[in-house]
Amino acid sequence: MENHQGSVSDSTNTSQTYYHRILLKLSGEALMGDTGYGIDPKVVIRIAQEVKEVYELGVEIALVVGGGNIFRGLSASAMGIDRASADYMGMLATVMNAIALQDGLEKVGVYTRVVSAIEMREIAEPFIRRRAVRHLEKGRVVIFAAGTGNPYFTTDSAAALRALEIKADVLMKATGVGGIYTADPRKDANAIKIDELSYMRVLQDELAVMDASAISLCKDNRLPILVFNMNEHGNIKRAVLGEKVGSVIRPEDELGKK
Repeated sequence: MENHQGSVSDSTNTSQTYYHRILLKLSGEALMGDTGYGIDPKVVIRIAQEVKEVYELGVEIALVVGGGNIFRGLSASAMGIDRASADYMGMLATVMNAIALQDGLEKVGVYTRVVSAIEMREIAEPFIRRRAVRHLEKGRVVIFAAGTGNPYFTTDSAAALRALEIKADVLMKATGVGGIYTADPRKDANAIKIDELSYMRVLQDELAVMDASAISLCKDNRLPILVFNMNEHGNIKRAVLGEKVGSVIRPEDELGKK
């Protein structure tokens, strides 16, 4: 299988794409479908197919996945488990999800590496930034697991951190709605979609997009964040090709630009 590595990136002209290297942030809940808990293999394959469409364009792809479909550290902490212990348990849940995604991606012919912030060599590589970047350059999808490896940080913060470490062009946050709205569109019929906005507006208006630490990290490093609906087939590919999808968070001085 190894001798196939890099063939997609080598044979595809990435000049047609708006982004060359992306980090896609998935929630753990995205993997459970309608089951209410755990992992739905059919959903994993659907996500894998979506990623494959972008992979075949020659785009370098990294993934960060949450663990909320299995265990949510903050909720467990509220019920009495020590916060640090609960967060470590949540990190292990993200590793389970990462392995499921790896299985789904390789079933559709996409070569992957699971890279964990918590060392567990039998099932994942330890996180080494240069090695992760090299995997991307060789045409492998890299799945970052176990968050940052530290308690008190969410997988949103892990996604922002890893995106900056690999020098991604954009952090793509997959959600179940069409972008960022003035209110939750699933609860408020009058909610208005915001096509683009600054990091400061997200923070000042306390818009429920990503946690404040992740937004601040992206703001300080001018990393754009694209928030889009993962449930609409082809949205990742459309975004990578430069089509208008979802909502974009970017620096104030770049608002209104392509």
